[in-house]
Amino acid sequence: MELRHLRYFAAVARERNFTRAAEKLHIAQPPLSRQVQQLEDELGIDLIEPGSRPLRLTEAGRLFYEQAVQVLERIDEMKAMVGRLRDADRTRFSMGFVASTLYGKLPDVIRRYRAARPDVDLTLLELTSVEQIAALKEGRIDVGFGRIPLDDPALDRQLLRNEKLIAALPGNHPALTRGGALRLADLVAEPLIVYPKAPRPSYADQVLALFREAGLKPPAVHEVLELQTALGLVAAQVGICLVPASVERLRRDNVVYRPLGAVDAVSPVIMSSRKGDRSPEIALVLKLIRQMYRKEGIVFGV
Repeated sequence: MELRHLRYFAAVARERNFTRAAEKLHIAQPPLSRQVQQLEDELGIDLIEPGSRPLRLTEAGRLFYEQAVQVLERIDEMKAMVGRLRDADRTRFSMGFVASTLYGKLPDVIRRYRAARPDVDLTLLELTSVEQIAALKEGRIDVGFGRIPLDDPALDRQLLRNEKLIAALPGNHPALTRGGALRLADLVAEPLIVYPKAPRPSYADQVLALFREAGLKPPAVHEVLELQTALGLVAAQVGICLVPASVERLRRDNVVYRPLGAVDAVSPVIMSSRKGDRSPEIALVLKLIRQMYRKEGIVFGV
């Protein structure tokens, strides 16, 4: 007698029908019938009343079914217990990130980390910079990659780099007829599209601050939830949007990207972790980032 005999018989007993039981088990009906017959032959007794429609268990079949269910449940418990013991030995590491970092260097960081630590159970969570603060404090993530320099005494912050901002313009924008970098003043006549709408403060506030500090005020500001929506509205000629330079990889019909001449038109990429966390995983991530930046000629922390 094998475990599969118990599983097959238990399925037939539950469904009271060979066809339905075969479907549940993802096998053909004839092999299922043969397996149950082999079990009855080995036990030397009928478990199912011959010719019964609908299928009925004999008294021996009912007793055997009760015992089979207990055995199968115990086997499942044993498997779960072994699985928990196995997983208890696995290191777990969780990263939070804002969506725009996926267009930059974060995918390379993740690939390098996985290659270096294949046995680590890595979890990735898309969270805004504000949401990452709570997630770090609650232990839902171990490290966060965001864009807002929010000070919190419970967290350590590491500026990885300041990424240049570029303008995303509809294909018919008048400024595209001129060469070279654009000034914010070249864009102020158009409605401004910012993201995310919430929670605040956010990347949207960084963009709005650039115009405010330059003494410029767009005729209208449209707040949307995410980058993809913002670019969709640019393509629809609703307005213009300022995005991190790495977003230029995200090609979209009727959206043209142009550099900005403003020196301070940058968005920081910030790595956050819990204060005093000496996790070797965090140290490894930072080491991989430094190595990657050095190889690609990116100045760390600038």
